[in-house]
Amino acid sequence: MATPPDGDFSSLFNFLPIGAYRSAPDGRMIRANEALVRFNGHESEAALIASVGNIATEWYVDSRRREDFRSLLERDGFVRGFVSEVYRHKTRERAWVSENAHIVRGADGQVLFYEGTVEDITERVAQQRDIREQQDRMQALADQIPGMVFSLVVHHDGTRRYRYVSSGVRDLLGVLPEAFLRDPTTITRLLHPDEAPRLAAETRALLGGKAVLSGEFRVVTPEGVLKWVHNRSCEVYRDDEGIHRVGVLLDITELKRMEEALHRSEALWKMALESAGDGVWDWNLETGEEYLSDSLLSMYGYSREDVHGVAADLDERTHPDDVAGMLAARQAHFEGRTPVYRNEHRIRTRDGRWIWVLTRGTAVARDAQGRPLRLVGTHTDITEIKQAEEQQRQFEAQLRERQKMEAIGTLAGGVAHDFNNLLAAILGNLVLAREDVGPEHPAQESLSEISRAAIRARQLVQQILTFSRRDAQIMERRLLRPLMDEALRLMRTLLPAGVRLTSALDGPPLPVMADGTQLQQVLMNLCTNAWQAFEGRAGDITVALHEEAVDAARALQLGGLSPGLYACLSVADNGPGMDADTQRRVFEPFFTTKAPGAGTGLGLAVVHGIVKAHKGAIALDSAPGRGTRFDVYLPLAPEGASADEPAAVPEPARLPALEGRHLVYVDDYEALVFLVRRLLTKRGARVTTFESSQAAIDWLAGHEDEPIDLLVTDQNMPVLSGLEVARAALARRPALPVAIVSGHVSEALVTEAEALGVRAVLPKQDNMDALAQAIGALLEAADRPQLPA
Repeated sequence: MATPPDGDFSSLFNFLPIGAYRSAPDGRMIRANEALVRFNGHESEAALIASVGNIATEWYVDSRRREDFRSLLERDGFVRGFVSEVYRHKTRERAWVSENAHIVRGADGQVLFYEGTVEDITERVAQQRDIREQQDRMQALADQIPGMVFSLVVHHDGTRRYRYVSSGVRDLLGVLPEAFLRDPTTITRLLHPDEAPRLAAETRALLGGKAVLSGEFRVVTPEGVLKWVHNRSCEVYRDDEGIHRVGVLLDITELKRMEEALHRSEALWKMALESAGDGVWDWNLETGEEYLSDSLLSMYGYSREDVHGVAADLDERTHPDDVAGMLAARQAHFEGRTPVYRNEHRIRTRDGRWIWVLTRGTAVARDAQGRPLRLVGTHTDITEIKQAEEQQRQFEAQLRERQKMEAIGTLAGGVAHDFNNLLAAILGNLVLAREDVGPEHPAQESLSEISRAAIRARQLVQQILTFSRRDAQIMERRLLRPLMDEALRLMRTLLPAGVRLTSALDGPPLPVMADGTQLQQVLMNLCTNAWQAFEGRAGDITVALHEEAVDAARALQLGGLSPGLYACLSVADNGPGMDADTQRRVFEPFFTTKAPGAGTGLGLAVVHGIVKAHKGAIALDSAPGRGTRFDVYLPLAPEGASADEPAAVPEPARLPALEGRHLVYVDDYEALVFLVRRLLTKRGARVTTFESSQAAIDWLAGHEDEPIDLLVTDQNMPVLSGLEVARAALARRPALPVAIVSGHVSEALVTEAEALGVRAVLPKQDNMDALAQAIGALLEAADRPQLPA
């Protein structure tokens, strides 16, 4: 081919909308039009030509494409639509191009250059890739469906052509997808002979304009296996070729077998349920008719004349509070969200009672759209089960309440113990301060006010300790009626005007094992709570006492008492009563419905603690507008115990002189250590004190020859307890008098202390004078010669 004049080339070359070029066989760029320059990211043709070294390595992403390109040119003299991935020369971005080129030869036949065009097809390649990926995804998705997914065209003459059939057709019908694509009458040959009219009817419906088809038919596979399939398809569009549709065939053979088995066994199933005592119902949802078995009617006391054979018969007799839940459970099963219909509800019987029933059922027939046509199920009387569940819930609520009160009691006891130490330090230092300033000092008035406030705080602490059952109790046989008579005499002097107190304590005296003072506090607190509930209005309080035999059922209701004989003390008022929320919290410490400052909220909490400590129980009966009654149950004391006598009032003890005595005192509370040292030193004693139990043990080990008259140690200390201090001290000095002080004196503590040889276990004293008296008594006892065992 001869070389055309350069001017002729330029007139066409620069105005082409796609890239155009000339290149040398060795890979050099000779010419490039403006479109190719822009494609490669350069500003001018000169810049592009100057920067290109070798097209083979700089243009093609795969350099072998250059060789393929040259081979085609040398073989054919031209290439058409040569597609390659290339680099935009300057930016190195990747792009796809389609090249057309031919060889330009000189007069002697030698290759002068290659000349061609470059079209950017990057967007087209990306679209084609997306289409292929989408097709691959749809193919994979269709292959996962357990059945045959298809696309077909129904021609206007009724013939069919399948355009796509998924691989699931192999498992469903036993043929390959290619068989359907090659021969669209394959499905006709596989149809059960009785189903041929169905296919013809469907074809007529499609040609008549029906967009959605759904139905069931039988096929016989090439292996002779009979199967039921469900067909569902819809129209996509219509054109001159015909009606384009997509759909799916699903294997429902097993479902059909189950339905047939259900129909065959239905009569036997109903008979079995009848014999088991359940009531059977069979509901036709299309007509609303419902069959009710004889046992079901008998369950509710109805005859067939009482009902009309429709579902509304029992619905109308369902408790109004249960209707919404029952309907929701039905709808969930109708829509296929639950495998069975199951619900518990109440139904009114013929005699007006409400009984609980468990109803269970299932849809045994559905239409092509999955809507239920028939529901069959049973009713089971579960009234006794529901009553037992309700009783169990009440017991669990009582158990949780007891556990809560015990936890609060433990917390309150711990707080009260620490607070008691603070008050002991305050009151002790007040005594010393008043001695220091003298009786005529102006500060005495302020110190007296501080003392009164601290004593009030101590009383509050004692109430907390009583609630938590950590205060010391003196349990002895007491006659309950005289105790209550004495408390009522005091109570009458305290009642406000307008409040009438009536007692019914004329029965037997009812002996109980009790701390008399604490039981009187129970009555005082209950009466006080009653008259405070009147809020200044007139009212009546009635106190009664009687013996009651508590059986097992009542014992459980009262929180797990042992069945037996109990004294029942009742305090009732005709005040405003309590709502359910107040009743749930009434025994909580610091809970009160009174105005701020009008009460501590401890009165009923203390009552609860005392009653529990006496192995009793307290019951509450109240409602808004009808008053409140508390019933306190206390176990009767066994026969033969000694009669109770009023305790003799002890004479005030004198404060002992402790001159020349050496006392060792151990307590982790710094303020108490300082106070005891001052107190005992003022009484003439030599005092060695320690705030650490380990420090006291170390000192004893290093001062074995130091004379000691008495070692007093607190029990509750970190690291080492008072018992451990006593053990270490007595191991070195077996004859050393040792006393332990504790805010909670228990039988276990006393028993373990006696086993170690501890002389006494003392409760924390209310004041420092009492502590001095206790120490003096221990010293006097230690001075007396010990009798041989």
